Amino acid sequence: MDVKTAFLNGTLKEEVYTEQPEGYVKKGEEGKVCRLKKALYGLKQAPRAWYSRIDEYFRSHGFKKCVHEHTLFTKITSQSRVIVCLYVDDIILASESLTLIEQLKESMQSEFEMTDLGTLHYFLGMEIKNDNGNIMLTQQKYAKNLLAKFKMENCREALTPMEYGLKLSKEDHEDEVDQNVYRMLVGSLMYLTNTRPDIMFAVNKVSQFMQRPKRSHWEASKRILRYIKGTINHGILYSKGSKGKLVGYSDSDYAGSVDDSKSTSGYVFNLGSGAIAWQSRKQKVVALSSTEAEYIALSQTGCQALWIKGVLNELNINTDCPPTILCDNKSTISLAKDPVYHGKSKHIRVKYHFIRELIKNDEVEVRFCTTKEQAADILTKALQLKDFKRLKDALYVVMI
Repeated sequence: MDVKTAFLNGTLKEEVYTEQPEGYVKKGEEGKVCRLKKALYGLKQAPRAWYSRIDEYFRSHGFKKCVHEHTLFTKITSQSRVIVCLYVDDIILASESLTLIEQLKESMQSEFEMTDLGTLHYFLGMEIKNDNGNIMLTQQKYAKNLLAKFKMENCREALTPMEYGLKLSKEDHEDEVDQNVYRMLVGSLMYLTNTRPDIMFAVNKVSQFMQRPKRSHWEASKRILRYIKGTINHGILYSKGSKGKLVGYSDSDYAGSVDDSKSTSGYVFNLGSGAIAWQSRKQKVVALSSTEAEYIALSQTGCQALWIKGVLNELNINTDCPPTILCDNKSTISLAKDPVYHGKSKHIRVKYHFIRELIKNDEVEVRFCTTKEQAADILTKALQLKDFKRLKDALYVVMI
């Protein structure tokens, strides 16, 4: 559903005044102003006023706002379930019952001026395809436009998004490139990672050189486009009937940054099929060992697991058992499960010990996995082709 002129539905709580519009000035009262009762486009209060209005509507119709995700509303009974996802003026409705969806659409259209766009096929640049109940998420059209924008439609294809063993640095002795064009390219690639976790690490790496991009950084960014050219029809597959347990993978490299020796954390979560959440990010502190780097990554993964678990609980999904996090470092697992502060860990910032509380309270379960099984490895370093393909398949990034 698409709400027409959504911001005009918001009722203002603050006192906001505006001059009389040109051509509508009342004679004899030219010195007076108008007090706004409802929001107008351009007001900083408009988005908040619209959200308050739609939130009030859903609550009055028996919906409950998710405490972990404020744009998610649910109405769950023993017989039925209706889920509403809101993004500004775009609304997604989901339910096992088409009758309930039709009733909700009629109710909303009587309250707001809306357009029914039918079955979900395209949303915020993402294409959603259904095949025998399986859901495929891709950004094929966006990727084509991106290649055309940077004149790379006929480029030579690359097999991986980043060259194995490549080290990029801010101090590379090369010519600088246009900052605006470089930032435009990296920003566009960041949006493509919404459905392409396989390019997440490479995009994270090139995004670290926005200030003074050099020729080597530009070439690394173009290689990502060359990889996209060869995999333009790839996306994430979510299999029908997959009701697996929430499983996360946590990994980290060690001192991968040439400039400041900071490590890169990576995590990925799935629910029995395609990846549902992933991240690749440089750590904010310098780790003194690989165990410490993995420990920091594990703590960040635990925070994400707690959030996803909260959302799933709101949807009555996977409420029986805690999520499992797989880590390929036994020393890290021992450190996370050991409540004793010893010499090798007492310098670690207190916030990273949050994972210990999660384990102690049975909020998450941490297990060991081999490096070969570590799906998050693709988010922390540039891999050789055979390893890259294996982990890409593990994320269910396939040809659509």
